Amino acid sequence: MSSRSYHVPPAGHPPQTDLLTGRAVFTEAYAVIPKGVIRDIVSSYLPHWDGTRVWVLARPLSGFAETFSHYLVELSAGGGSEQPEPDAEAEGALFVVGGEVTLKLAGKEHAMRAGGFAYIPPGSSWSVRNRGKGPAHFHWIRKLYQRVPDLALPDPVVTNDADVVPAPMPDTEGRWATTRFVDPADLRHDMHITIVTLEPGASIPFAETHVMEHGLYVLEGKAVYRLNQDWVEVEAGDYMWLRAFCPQACYAGGPGRFRYLLYKDVNRHMDLRALRPKAT
Repeated sequence: MSSRSYHVPPAGHPPQTDLLTGRAVFTEAYAVIPKGVIRDIVSSYLPHWDGTRVWVLARPLSGFAETFSHYLVELSAGGGSEQPEPDAEAEGALFVVGGEVTLKLAGKEHAMRAGGFAYIPPGSSWSVRNRGKGPAHFHWIRKLYQRVPDLALPDPVVTNDADVVPAPMPDTEGRWATTRFVDPADLRHDMHITIVTLEPGASIPFAETHVMEHGLYVLEGKAVYRLNQDWVEVEAGDYMWLRAFCPQACYAGGPGRFRYLLYKDVNRHMDLRALRPKAT
């Protein structure tokens, strides 16, 4: 199995001598949050979490992307929470990019190192703690679970990127592949968190235009990404946030692989009442 590496935020602040020009952009169709703006001044804290700070990369916004939130979490040594999730209807996914955390989920403890993935069903009893001597970093994606009558809740999942064989996309000779942590045909799941891998020079060769919202955190490498009508350079540590139907495509720039952590909402009917005026 080839080695895995994942970007960890540098935090701190740039020096006063740096230019102000940057790559951050927010449009009606997409946002790009480059790694250079994930700094101390935009971190926050959460109730019932100690020794912890978070960067909120995405949150539901009316008229933009509305289904999920995406946090980048830093735990100091000893930090964590015994009451991490305030909403009993929220499901979650964790992906560790640095250090090690101990996840207690459904009564079982799991030591999660870099590459560790966990799916946490709604209503789960769980906690997370950094028992190491240095900081630990992980992504935490949250979504309100959409229940379906006669369809059971998904089971918890704890695994690692290194233990999941990527599935090559058809007609790509393995140059474009997806690491799927859950079975995409399992209709109990209403969101998929995957890792997309493009070998140097590989591409997503058409402008995908679809109903799923996306959050894409670049774990490794660099690429030129098509977002709506713009070509945008991205690299490890950058975040892309796409509303539904934003056209998207990609060329991997090399010299190494281009990999990103991807969120999308799946497997549910469209809500036909969401925009209907409420009765007075």
